[in-house]
Amino acid sequence: MTKSDLINKVYEKVTGLTKKEAAHFVNNVIETIKWTLESGEDIKISGFVNFILREKEARPGRNPKTGKNIEISARRVVTFWASQILKDAINQNK
Repeated sequence: MTKSDLINKVYEKVTGLTKKEAAHFVNNVIETIKWTLESGEDIKISGFVNFILREKEARPGRNPKTGKNIEISARRVVTFWASQILKDAINQNK
């Protein structure tokens, strides 16, 4: 599903909402998630998902193309943890 598909689903499901308003709503939710993660906060949406920031230390690596040793810089990564409710819903029809 793309962002455009998500906007269309919101438009179809919410009565009285224009497509432009649905796009504004989806964009605001995505931006809020992005800003929250940028500020260093985790996001926990009960019954759905947790987005957790994790700090990764700098570490040695190797360029696979040249074989040259390099240092992979320290960085923050986002991990995604689906809730048990979401996992059960996904696996319900298997």
